[in-house]
Amino acid sequence: MSETDWLWPIIYVRGYAMSSGEIDETTADPFCGFNIGSTVIRATPDPKTPPRKFIFESPLVRLGTDYGYTDVYQEGLDILDPDWEGEVDRKSVIIYRYYDSSSRLFGDGKTKTIREFAQGLDALILKLRDLVCANVANKVAKADFRCYLVAHSMGGLVCRTFLQNDALGSKQARACVDKYFTYATPHNGIDMAGFNVPEWLGANDINNFNREKMADYLDIKPLFKKTERVDWMQEEKFPSRKIFCMVGTNRGDYDVAAGLSRTFAGNGSDGLVRVANASVWGIDASGKVSNPSATAYCYRSHSGRYGIVNSEESYQNLVRFLFGNLRVDLWVDVEHVSVPQELEAADKSGDLTALYQFEALAAPRGKRWFLTRRVSEEDSVAVRDHVKLRAATPDKPERIYLSTLFLANRFKVNTRRPTLAYSLTLAVRVPDYEVNKKFWANRHYEGENLFRDSIVVEMTPPADGKGKWKVTYNWQRHDVGQSSLQVPAEAIEKVEHGGVELTFPFATGDATPPRSPGIAGNLRFVISKWNDD
Repeated sequence: MSETDWLWPIIYVRGYAMSSGEIDETTADPFCGFNIGSTVIRATPDPKTPPRKFIFESPLVRLGTDYGYTDVYQEGLDILDPDWEGEVDRKSVIIYRYYDSSSRLFGDGKTKTIREFAQGLDALILKLRDLVCANVANKVAKADFRCYLVAHSMGGLVCRTFLQNDALGSKQARACVDKYFTYATPHNGIDMAGFNVPEWLGANDINNFNREKMADYLDIKPLFKKTERVDWMQEEKFPSRKIFCMVGTNRGDYDVAAGLSRTFAGNGSDGLVRVANASVWGIDASGKVSNPSATAYCYRSHSGRYGIVNSEESYQNLVRFLFGNLRVDLWVDVEHVSVPQELEAADKSGDLTALYQFEALAAPRGKRWFLTRRVSEEDSVAVRDHVKLRAATPDKPERIYLSTLFLANRFKVNTRRPTLAYSLTLAVRVPDYEVNKKFWANRHYEGENLFRDSIVVEMTPPADGKGKWKVTYNWQRHDVGQSSLQVPAEAIEKVEHGGVELTFPFATGDATPPRSPGIAGNLRFVISKWNDD
C-alpha cells in the first residue's frame, strides 16, 4: 500500500463555544478555526522571554499544500445543505458545523445537547460515505470507505459520544472511522480550583464537562462508578491503538476570561484542561486496562495565538498519525532506586517520601521542534512516588508510559536513506526528599538529575514484512548525532502488530560512601509498522 491509499476524508469537529455570541462567531467562520495559523512559538516557559518567530500557515492550508486536500463547499453551500450539488474527492476536509442549528444566524438560538451533536455526526459520516463512493474517480466501494475524525476540546467529546454510545451512533457510521485524533480534549472532564465542574452548573452548558454527566452521555456509568474517571475507551467500541491525544501544557498564554480560566485551572494545564485529564486509556471486555492511547505533549495553550490547533508540533503529530509509516511507543521501566546514604535508615523505616519526575523530549532527524515535550518547568512530566519505585525489581519493574511517536518516509531529510530515526532525551529529576514530611536540604541542589542523556535510534523495517529489523543506536554522551552501535538481532524481540521491542539499559548511583542517590532500569521502545494493513 502507498500513502495515497491512506488519504481519506478528514472531518474536523471544533470545540466548545460558551456564549450565544461565540456560537454566532463560529457559525460565521467557514472553517471553525481550522484555517487559523500562527507566527509565534514559545521556546521557554518564561513569559518574559520574547517569543520566537515561527510561521505555521494552519492545518487546513498545510493539508492542502502537503497532501492536496480541499474543502467541499460549492456555490456557497455545504454538503449537508439540501441544494448542494457536486462531487467529493476522498482528499477532502469536511467541517462538522454542529453549532449552526444552535446559532441565531441559522438556527433557533438554543444550544443542542452533546447527544444531538453526536447523532448529527453520524448522519454526516453516512452522507460523506455516499458522496465519496458516488464519485467514480475515487474508486471506493461503500464497504471500503473510511474517514478520520479530528477534534478540538469539546469536539472530541462529541466524537467519543458517537463512538461509545450505541444509542447515538450507528454501526455503519462507526465502521467508517479509521482513526480519531484530539487536540486538548477534556477526556476526564474539566477541573477548576481543584474541583470538577458541578452537574448543576447548567449555564452555557458548562456541565457538559462534569464527570457524572459525561458518564451518562458516553454510556460508561459502570466504569465511572468503579473508577471515578471517564477517560476510558472500550476496545470493543473503538480500538485505543487508533486514538491519538495531543496535550497542551502552556497555561500562561491562555487569556480567556481575562486570565481567570488559567488561574483556576492551575498548574499542569493548557489554561483550561489539565494535563492529567487530556488523554484516553483503553479498557478490554474484562475491565482490565489494555493500553494508553497514543499521546504527545507540546508547550501550547488551549487556544489563541499560542494555541494547540494552530501549531507545527500538533500538525506534525496529526499527519504522521494519519499517514505515517512507523509507530514508536516510548516507555521507561524502573527496576531500582537508591537514596542518599544519610536517608537509608529513614527509607527502611518508611519515614521517607519523595516524588520522581520523568522528563522526555523526542524529535525526528533534521527538525527544529519536538514531537513530544515533557519538562518539569512546564508541569508535563510523568510522576511516580518513592513507595512505588522502591518496590520495583528487575522481575517486576514499574512501567511508565512516556509518549508515542509516528515517523513518516515523506519527511526524511535524505530520501535515499532507507532508515527512519529519532532522538529521545530522558531525564529523571532528583526528588525533594522529605523525612516525616520535612524537607531534607542536605546535598540538595535544585534542578539536578538522577539521570539525563539522549539516545539516537535509527531503524530499518523489513521491506516484505517477514524479514529482520535492523536497528542502530547510541547514547549521545558517547557519540553526538550518531547511531553507531548495532542492536544484535537476537536482542530484537518480536511483539504483536508485526512489531519489535527494544530495551536500552541505564543506571546511575554511587556505591562508594557517602553513597549517592541513583536509578536503574530500561528505556523500552515498542516499534511497529503503521498503515500497513
